[in-house]
Amino acid sequence: MDYNIKKYTVISCLLSALVIMGSSCNDFLDREPLDQVTPGVYFKNEADLEAYTIGAYDFPSHGQTWGLGNIITADENTDNMATTTPSTSRWAKGQWRVPESSSDYSFTKIRNANFFFEQVLPKWKNGEIAGTPSKIDHYIGEMYMIRAWEYFLKLKIYGDFPIVKNTLKDNKDQLIEASKRKPRNEVARFIIQDLDSAISLLSDNFKDKRRITKNAALLLKSRVALYEASWLTYHNGTAHVPGGPNWPGAQMDYNKGFTINIDSEIDYFLTAAMDASKAVADNVQLTANTGVYNPQGDNPAGWNPYFDMFSDTDMSKYSEVLFWRAFDKGLNLTHSVGVYIRGGGNNGVTKGFIDSYLMKNGLPIYASGSGYSGDKTIEETKNNRDGRLQLFVFGEKDRLLMTGDPTRPNSVFYNMPEIINLIDQRDVTGYRMRKCYNYDPTQSPVNGMNSSFGSIVFRGVEAYLNYIEASYMKKKSIDGTAAFYWKEIRRRANVDEDYSKTIAATNLDKENDWAKYSAGQLVDATLYNIRRERRNEFMGEAMRWDDLKRWRALDQVNNYVIEGFNLWDQAFENAHYKEEILDPNGKPTGKFIDRLIEPDNAASGTPNVSSRKVSKYLRPYQIISTNNLVFNGYTWSRANYLTPIPAYEIRITASNMDDASTSPLYQNPYWPTKANESALE
Repeated sequence: MDYNIKKYTVISCLLSALVIMGSSCNDFLDREPLDQVTPGVYFKNEADLEAYTIGAYDFPSHGQTWGLGNIITADENTDNMATTTPSTSRWAKGQWRVPESSSDYSFTKIRNANFFFEQVLPKWKNGEIAGTPSKIDHYIGEMYMIRAWEYFLKLKIYGDFPIVKNTLKDNKDQLIEASKRKPRNEVARFIIQDLDSAISLLSDNFKDKRRITKNAALLLKSRVALYEASWLTYHNGTAHVPGGPNWPGAQMDYNKGFTINIDSEIDYFLTAAMDASKAVADNVQLTANTGVYNPQGDNPAGWNPYFDMFSDTDMSKYSEVLFWRAFDKGLNLTHSVGVYIRGGGNNGVTKGFIDSYLMKNGLPIYASGSGYSGDKTIEETKNNRDGRLQLFVFGEKDRLLMTGDPTRPNSVFYNMPEIINLIDQRDVTGYRMRKCYNYDPTQSPVNGMNSSFGSIVFRGVEAYLNYIEASYMKKKSIDGTAAFYWKEIRRRANVDEDYSKTIAATNLDKENDWAKYSAGQLVDATLYNIRRERRNEFMGEAMRWDDLKRWRALDQVNNYVIEGFNLWDQAFENAHYKEEILDPNGKPTGKFIDRLIEPDNAASGTPNVSSRKVSKYLRPYQIISTNNLVFNGYTWSRANYLTPIPAYEIRITASNMDDASTSPLYQNPYWPTKANESALE
């Protein structure tokens, strides 16, 4: 192929479009200064490999965008977090429809990885790449992990998916042949194969962990394996599992010889998850929590390492951080997470999430002798609770902003939630997350995209949690390794280490947590508390949605109403929610009117809070009923566990474009094949 790299990028998009049917092309190569080189000349030294692989990085991070970023906001539209405008496509029946096309069904990144391997591996094996061998190995390992990551995204979205290992020619028959979907367990095995290749080549600590590391690849392997083991376990006996009843892949001639031993597959993935997670956990020390929950002094740097870890400008010093993204104001690489957390950010943690946190003594809040103080105030809610709740959720007396002004040190406090502010400065539920906040005034200013603290991509505590869950699923008991890991996590959270005490005191009927279910049935108390630990540890870290899907924890969600903080017992009386009446001369009268307008008082203005007659807890989606498809709560459709294949993909690969059954692309369960049609179930 005698194309220069810029031309290759365009050709890649055109060829991909034949497979992916119209996906957009925003290839990383367009951002690299590689216009005048050809594949025959390129990939001859380690610098070429380094440039190509770093250009292919597309891992989730805060991002150079306005708002809270796609890490924190990924937990919205679950039972953990809410935003002002809920996802009706996810939670209102009939609103999610088959798309005509979608950029999610893109092979561009996969093709770019395959091109790399086709060009680099022969040169590597022949010793034709100049540079330090360990660095060359590392960059090749990076690309294996990058391809694995891209395939993992496809697995989570679509399930069964084509496995393409080579670049394809502009030949329709070849492209259609390559579009045949592979059963999801085979896709997961392919991902693990790529990760094993990455693990064998990657360095332990490369460029201060700002690039992919061996531990990051091991952790991803454990995540992928646990995801697939969970999916096959809890979705077993449904069309969402290859070989299951009404699995649509069975309609394809090319799957006629397919067989699967579900129990054997589950065991394979659980074992892989345990081995990979243990390899990480045994070599990673958790960052310490000093138990100090409020910063002191006008320069609070270093006030609590566990807190600082999520908003430090140098995350390389934390053993727990395996891979992170750095930002730099000098290079104009900044984000706005600090600004938006300081101002509410159109986000809020739910009451159900808050209630899931244990007391320091290890008891649930409802248990006899727990010492729970109640929830008339947020401070009261946090009192004597799990250290993660105290540290990572703002209370009325928590410091909000360090002024940087020596005449007014430490003067700004959270006080009361901004539940009726402008949308992008609103606390949607009244509970504001404090994780990923930095108290340096230059990092969290009043406005502007000026935050340059880092963004964690992978951290080691996940290995602890992955092992605990995988080992319990496999052995139906807590082994010695899992017990050690669990106690370490609880010790760091300043919670009684005796998890058996928590299990014994757990009453699932009193837990407001979707994850107490799998396949519509209650799980046992031990498994639930393993899931609780994961939920509490990963607040705002983009884990909840994936977990709920793999656990099949959404079947029972029907008219589920999101609630926030206790507004109507006491908080509504705070002066923050009052406005003083002035006399005709503009002088204060000492009389006040409420700024809070309930639906029952709509005559005084547009409602901005839910009615106290319905619940004492703020209900962000029961403020205005007009055109509100989730006013009565979230309702799940089982089709939504997987995303529909875009209609154009099916049509363009069919031998008869008017007959979807002639395409090698079968639609996902419970979805029609025509665009703009809603799920069947």
